[in-house]
Amino acid sequence: MSHRTRGFALYVVIAALAFVAGAAGTWLVRRAAAAAPLEAVTTHGEYIWVRRGADSIWAYIAYPERRDPAPAIIVIHENRGLTTWEPTVADQLAGKGFVAIAPDLVSSRFGPALALGDSVGRFLGQLTPEGVTADLDAVFEHLNGIPAVRTGQIGAMGFCWGGGNTFRYATNNPRLKAAVVCYGPNPPLETLARIQAPVLGVYGEDDARVNAPLPTVVAEMQRLGKSFEVDSYPGTGHGFLKPGRRGHDTDQPARAWTRIEAFFKTHLGQ
Repeated sequence: MSHRTRGFALYVVIAALAFVAGAAGTWLVRRAAAAAPLEAVTTHGEYIWVRRGADSIWAYIAYPERRDPAPAIIVIHENRGLTTWEPTVADQLAGKGFVAIAPDLVSSRFGPALALGDSVGRFLGQLTPEGVTADLDAVFEHLNGIPAVRTGQIGAMGFCWGGGNTFRYATNNPRLKAAVVCYGPNPPLETLARIQAPVLGVYGEDDARVNAPLPTVVAEMQRLGKSFEVDSYPGTGHGFLKPGRRGHDTDQPARAWTRIEAFFKTHLGQ
């Protein structure tokens, strides 16, 4: 039995549902996802499984309306796995001309996060950096093989836990063309020399826990000759790009998204 099937089975036992484990998990996730508001501009968004060896990664992928291949962006979730919010981010990016995919990085081992309920944090805590990198590599290769994606023009962005993993992934994949770190921790300083992609950091001004190491990181990236632009947004806290977080009800999220879009278009193309 694969890790994914065990994740489904666990949820079915807990929920006492009379479905086959795999079908029940997928049905529940699709039902929850269907209730989330998606951007009307996206005419083709869907949930898929991305193969990784014997296991698979649950993901949402959104396509833009355009006649030529598009640059692509991997969207990495916070520390709750893939929720109903990240697909709206993928749709937003698709509306700007990118193919965007949001993988559920807990799913290859334990099944989709939405089927794990309140236990998702415990399962996500069991992931290893190597496993997360392997999942992201599989998603990267999947994107690179899609005819609608411009070959090799792939970036990544993430939020909180996903921001840290975006920064770390930039140290592990030299083919990544751009990385946007949204209020995520930095990887170990000794790994920064491996980064080839330009990095944009998006930070809430009132987020000392994440922001405190930034001067050291900036100095080290400059010493190494790496591109690391840091933007801080006044009146905002950790996670401000997501509804309900401090500063989300100001004009700062719109400013940040304008900056993010411009950064990706500069480094991935339009």
